[in-house]
Amino acid sequence: MISVSEAQQLIIKHSSASKPTTIALKDALNYVLAEDITAPIPIPPFNQSAVDGYAFCFNTNNNSYTIVDKIPAGDTRKIDLNTNEAARIFTGSKVPENCDTVIMQEFTKVENNQLFIDDENLKTGGNIRTKGYQIKQGDMALSKGTVLNPAAIGFLATLGITEVNVFTLPKVSILITGNELVTPGEKLDEGQIYESNSLMLKAAFEKMNISPTISYLKDNQEATTNAITNALNNADMVILSGGISVGDYDFVQQGILENGVIQIFYKVAQKPGKPLFFGKKENKAVFGLPGNPAAALTCFYEYIYPYINLSFGLKQAFLNQLQLPLSKDIKQKPGRATFLKATTDFKTITPLEGQNSDALQSFAYANALLLTPADATIIKKGELVNVHLLP
Repeated sequence: MISVSEAQQLIIKHSSASKPTTIALKDALNYVLAEDITAPIPIPPFNQSAVDGYAFCFNTNNNSYTIVDKIPAGDTRKIDLNTNEAARIFTGSKVPENCDTVIMQEFTKVENNQLFIDDENLKTGGNIRTKGYQIKQGDMALSKGTVLNPAAIGFLATLGITEVNVFTLPKVSILITGNELVTPGEKLDEGQIYESNSLMLKAAFEKMNISPTISYLKDNQEATTNAITNALNNADMVILSGGISVGDYDFVQQGILENGVIQIFYKVAQKPGKPLFFGKKENKAVFGLPGNPAAALTCFYEYIYPYINLSFGLKQAFLNQLQLPLSKDIKQKPGRATFLKATTDFKTITPLEGQNSDALQSFAYANALLLTPADATIIKKGELVNVHLLP
């Protein structure tokens, strides 16, 4: 059995880089850039009016200009204004090359086509977005490893980019084991429970833009081994839920090893999630998760989530971490590090009620996991503790 930190280091050591692929920008939400992108054009590509108003060449000795033109947004004409001339202009319009200032219409008065300015604070260059002020042509637009959120996609679109090189999303196969499990909506007999891990893990993967396939297994060695074989043939990652412990009906570990998967680690000194398995077959990863839902989800966030992020080359692969003072005392048995479901207001951290490995209600309210050291017995209110922020 290894420690949490040892398990995390092994996740880093055995991560596999995802292959890049080119996709349309419109389909790239939540993908990760596989290369740096430089700006093919400056933004804005011309001197641009930031307001509705009037463009002119600033003269401190003059507050009256003759209006000789109107420039709507999208007007591509080359316009030259003489001294003491102005043009009506609108937000986003191209400022004439020999104009250096735009006055907001609220600070003007127009009489007989003459523009009068009343703005003591106006300076040369006012209300103009100069060419390339956001980014110059050839500058770094977005770097490799950037997650393409809506703002990033919008920014690349302003540069005229239509395709991006991103990391390929892994194909994930989830195998659910357990004779006692019944699909929600079906009749529940005595001794049976509704199966929740498939939907829970599916949702966790989908939040990472990954759509897994799901299969259900009975507690049988041959069926388990064959299902793992099939999953390894069709997926980059195989996630097994349940059956990884050492009970009479736990067949997962044997099925994994019979398929030629090399064990990287098995069992972590943590609570919940002690019987966690991680192995590799060439570049394919296999995770054996505990069957208890809260334990399985904890292992997903602490090990599977960073494994995937590492494959994308993300510098921040693990959950964001910080230290916060504890809002109340914690007592625990020493021997294993403990991940406690918790809530934080970023001033303190509060462990929730319902910390059992099967308890999901508290997890539904949690926005963080609180990690306590393996050797701790009492952690006092106000002490700083390690906090892992949930995505």
